[in-house]
Amino acid sequence: MRKLLLILLLAMGAGALFFSLPQLLDRLLNGVALGPPYSASEAARRLHQQLFIADLHDDALLWQRDLLERHNYGHSDLPRLLEGGVALQVFSTVTKTPRGLNYQRNAADSDNITLLALAQRWPRTTWDSLLQRALYQAAKLRQAATASQGRLVLIRSRKDLAAFIQARQQDPRRVAALLATEGLHPLEGNLDNLEHLYDAGFRIAGLTHFFDNEVGGSAHGLDKGGLTPFGRRVIARLEDKAMLIDLAHASAALIDDVLAMARRPLLVSHTGVAGTCPGPRNLSDPQLRGIAASGGLVGIGYWDAAVCATSVEAIVRAIRYTSELIGVEHVALGSDFNGTIRAPFDVSGLAQLTEGLQAAGFSHAEIAAIMGGNVQRLLLATLPPD
Repeated sequence: MRKLLLILLLAMGAGALFFSLPQLLDRLLNGVALGPPYSASEAARRLHQQLFIADLHDDALLWQRDLLERHNYGHSDLPRLLEGGVALQVFSTVTKTPRGLNYQRNAADSDNITLLALAQRWPRTTWDSLLQRALYQAAKLRQAATASQGRLVLIRSRKDLAAFIQARQQDPRRVAALLATEGLHPLEGNLDNLEHLYDAGFRIAGLTHFFDNEVGGSAHGLDKGGLTPFGRRVIARLEDKAMLIDLAHASAALIDDVLAMARRPLLVSHTGVAGTCPGPRNLSDPQLRGIAASGGLVGIGYWDAAVCATSVEAIVRAIRYTSELIGVEHVALGSDFNGTIRAPFDVSGLAQLTEGLQAAGFSHAEIAAIMGGNVQRLLLATLPPD
C-alpha cells in the first residue's frame, strides 16, 4: 500500500511539473535585459504620447497567459501594451517548431509545439493538426477582445481600422489587434484551408518559419528552395483575398520568387538587416530594395541575432541603415516579443526607443512614420475593404 501511495505521489508530482513547464519556459525564454519601470526623457515621453505606435510581430498567443492581465514576465499583455502607448499589435500564431531549433539547418520531421499544447491543455483537436492550432490561437485572441470591454479590438478590414482610429482619437486607452501566421504549414497542403484562416480573421500570412514547408523554403531549412508549384497557387490566392504576405524567415530563393510574382506590397514582419548584422535570415541590400519597390515594409527586430546586440542603440542602428538605404517610409517595428527572445525592454518601455530615435537625429515626422505611421498607412491601403 505504501509503495502504491509513493507511486501515486511521484506520478502527481511529475504531472504537476509537466503542466507547470510552459510557464517556466515562458519566464526563461522571454526575458529582458532591463526590467520595468523604464525611464525616458521628458521630450521623448511627450512625443511618444502623440504617436500611433504599431508593431508587426508578437507571439503572445503561444503562451498560457491571459492577454488582459498584467504579468511580471514575458514581453506584453494588454495592460503593458497600453502603458507602452501601442495602438496596433500584430499577433502571430506559432504552430510548429523543430526539435534542436537553430538558425542554420532544420528538418521538418519533428515538433516542439505538440508537448506545449498538451502541457497547456489545448483542445484535443490541436494535438495533431497545425490548422487547428492556428484556429485555436485565433479564438484565444477573439475571446480576449470580447472580454476586454472595447480595450482590445480585432481588426479584419480597412473599415474596422478606420473606425478604430477614429475611436482612439477620443479615447486612446485601446489597442487594435491583427492576426498573422508564423508560416503557412497550417494549410496542411490544402489550399482550401486558407478560407478557414481568412474566416478566423487572419490577414497577414508568413510563408515559412524554421523549416521548409509545402509553400517554399525557409532561411533555416534543409533545401532553402524557392516557391513550390503549390506555393505559387498560395501566393495568387493570398493576393486575391487581400491578405498581406510576410517574408520573415523566408529563404533567399523564396524571397526572389515572391518578389518576381507579387502584385501587392510585401512585408517582412520581424527581421534584421545584413548591413548592420550579418545572419542567415537578415535581409541583404538587394532584398531590402525589392521589398521597398513593392511598396512594402521591413519590421526591424529587437533581439541579438537580428541587430547583433540586446540594446536600443543596436535597434536604432538597424533602423538608420534601412532608412538611409530604402527610405524611412518603408521601415517599421517588428519586435518579435514573446518569440523566445531576450529584448532590451518589455513593451511598456517603448518610449526608450522613441528616445533612441530622437538621440540619433530622426525628426518628429520620421519617428512617427517608423513607430507606426507607415503600418497604419499600409493597412488602410491594403486590408480588405470591409
